[in-house]
Amino acid sequence: MITGAQCRAARALVEWTRDKLAGNSGVDALVIEEFERRINLPDQDICDTLQTALENAGAVFIAENGGGVGVRLKLNRSEVRRIGVLENEGGIVGTDAVP
Repeated sequence: MITGAQCRAARALVEWTRDKLAGNSGVDALVIEEFERRINLPDQDICDTLQTALENAGAVFIAENGGGVGVRLKLNRSEVRRIGVLENEGGIVGTDAVP
């Protein structure tokens, strides 16, 4: 189940207002606000609905993995291709060690 903080962060990443999330998920904007502000915890079904709507918009939710829960933005195909080009540019290879 996602947290209110993850919901808020995912909305920011996909650049959606609460009203836009409400429109795309069918969940009332007040319910979303209370969830994000930790006033009320909605049912599992509502959390799943919010998560699905945000995932469809490009958010990726990261489960607890020892470093905490999180959220990131999914890369689209053109971004993946651009990263591949940048990684294959060549040049001097540096060390990753930080002094």
